[in-house]
Amino acid sequence: FKISAVVTKNYSNSFYLSTLLLDKRVKTAIHGIYGFVRFADEIVDTFHSYDKEYLLNKFETDMHEAIENKISLNPVLNSFQLAVNEYRVPMPYIDAFMNSMKMDLTKKEYLSNAETAAYIYGSANVVGLMCLKVFCKENTKLFGELVHSAEMLGSAFQKVNFLRDLQADIELLERSYFPQFDKNKFDENLKLQLIAEIEQEFDIALEGIKRLPGRSQLAVYTAYNYYRKLLIKIKHSEASAILKERIRISNVRKLSIMAQSAIEYKLNMI
Repeated sequence: FKISAVVTKNYSNSFYLSTLLLDKRVKTAIHGIYGFVRFADEIVDTFHSYDKEYLLNKFETDMHEAIENKISLNPVLNSFQLAVNEYRVPMPYIDAFMNSMKMDLTKKEYLSNAETAAYIYGSANVVGLMCLKVFCKENTKLFGELVHSAEMLGSAFQKVNFLRDLQADIELLERSYFPQFDKNKFDENLKLQLIAEIEQEFDIALEGIKRLPGRSQLAVYTAYNYYRKLLIKIKHSEASAILKERIRISNVRKLSIMAQSAIEYKLNMI
């Protein structure tokens, strides 16, 4: 779990800061899940000098064996299987995630909303559902009631990432996740249209966040606030600027968001 925590901290500092607000047992499980999804994502995004398909397939095989045997010599997979087995994370969620990672090996553009939705479901929505299984643990009724809002939060997070990483996705990875996206036609109107869709998903997600149990509510609300502030910054940035640079939130601002979220949580203002 310490290895997965290091992976989480180094690849997503903002998400890591949010997880620090969780109870220890829940926090380690979330790190186990994030370490797994980050590992797979890095294979398809950064292992350019190697046979990505072979490595991803081997990683998937090792993952299935780890979950079945309840042990792995890969520390990241071992922490993941511990979380999966303790919190009974459904295999269809994990398989859907791996399917989206496989899409990243060959698919460069998405031609319809249905294609994009299928990718986002596997790459983000099910990750939110895995985390929700941890947050709700044995409360299956609450889990069922929060599935839709958790999916909307995962989708909103992913779409914000798409906008934030637009330059890198297009120039370095030659990918475009928005349907029939043309960088030469990306203007303020299209940007605002995409942002409006994301804002609607955030609104739905917030209603679910309000019902999360214990400190998971605070942690997820903090992550929600960070991404919502990032979306606001993207909204106030020129469309041309988004194509040229990665929009960021400073570390000082992240800590400020964390503190403000904690105050609202303590005062029952969420």
